[in-house]
Amino acid sequence: MKNTIKKLILSSVFILLLSTHTVGYGQGMPVYDNTNFISLAKSLIESAKQTSQLLKTVQFLKTQKENIEKVNNVVKQLKAVRELTRNNQRLFDIVRNDLRTILNSPYIKPEEITRISNSFNAIVESSLEDLDYISQILSSYSLKMTDAERAEILKEKELNSKEMVAEIEQKTKRYRDIISFREMQSKINQRETNY
Repeated sequence: MKNTIKKLILSSVFILLLSTHTVGYGQGMPVYDNTNFISLAKSLIESAKQTSQLLKTVQFLKTQKENIEKVNNVVKQLKAVRELTRNNQRLFDIVRNDLRTILNSPYIKPEEITRISNSFNAIVESSLEDLDYISQILSSYSLKMTDAERAEILKEKELNSKEMVAEIEQKTKRYRDIISFREMQSKINQRETNY
């Protein structure tokens, strides 16, 4: 009996010690699951790979955007050169055809022929100077210019050529009006009166 009481007391003390030990720590020592850590590391590595790919894609797209802008500037330059060529062709056609008609008219006075010729020649010379300048801009890369600056200058010269064509057309119309007025005046002065 003494032995049983000793066993009972020892077992109750042991139970008390175990119960106080587990109450202070909850469920015991935490256990770490290494599989979660490994999957986290794998997902971080995968995210880094995707970020790296995204950065490469962004760089590629920036390069493509620059290439598209270069092509766009070249297309603008070509359109401007084509328009300049049309305007200058129109200018030369007007001078070649209409100026000859105006100067051969009997209603233009001899002292006016020089003034008319000089007026038209000044416009043609200005047009030729613009063409030489444009040729230098397009063919010489020694000039420190970007494609955008070249396109801007070409656009400006295109507008100048349109103004020259308009000026030539206006002068041609004015001289034709003068010729027609003088012709009508001559007919009126030469008619026979039946008074």
